[in-house]
Amino acid sequence: MRAVRIALGLAFALALGAGPAFGLDLGEAKAKGLVGEQADGYVGVVSGGGEASALAQQVNSKRRAEYAEIAKKRSTSVDAVAALAGQKLVERTPGGQFVRGSDGRWVKK
Repeated sequence: MRAVRIALGLAFALALGAGPAFGLDLGEAKAKGLVGEQADGYVGVVSGGGEASALAQQVNSKRRAEYAEIAKKRSTSVDAVAALAGQKLVERTPGGQFVRGSDGRWVKK
């Protein structure tokens, strides 16, 4: 289990440190309320259009690849890894940023 946590930590670091897409980075987009974390382990678009959507796609693609790598090493499903990552990412989301609630609505923490 410790190895899974270490691997997830590395995945989070990569996912959260995603580079800029069209001049917008993940931290900035979260701070502006354009994107937020979801329980499924992926970023969702809260508001905004093209830039936020492109950034979410870029981040989610990187996350999906990391989750798949971890899942393969741990002989588990990508969905299981993503769900665990999502839980941790939602928990770690700072106040003032958005998370998607279990009802599918965006909520500001």
